[in-house]
Amino acid sequence: MDNPHEVLGEYVVVKALENGVTLIGLTRGKDTKFHHTEKLDKGEVMIAQFTEHTSAIKIRGKAKIYTKHGVVEAGE
Repeated sequence: MDNPHEVLGEYVVVKALENGVTLIGLTRGKDTKFHHTEKLDKGEVMIAQFTEHTSAIKIRGKAKIYTKHGVVEAGE
């Protein structure tokens, strides 16, 4: 990576619709592994970005996920 401050990937916004929503960041590479978790309570919002280290985000619980492709609800 030439510029360490360069924006590397898409952003998603996750809004918790209940207490205890879990976001899990998954790594890139040969073996996919969990590398980070966050817990959100109802009404809390997190902005997450896909990076050179994060290839996927798993969401457990009831939440709205806002992307440039539209809005998806998890935990229905």
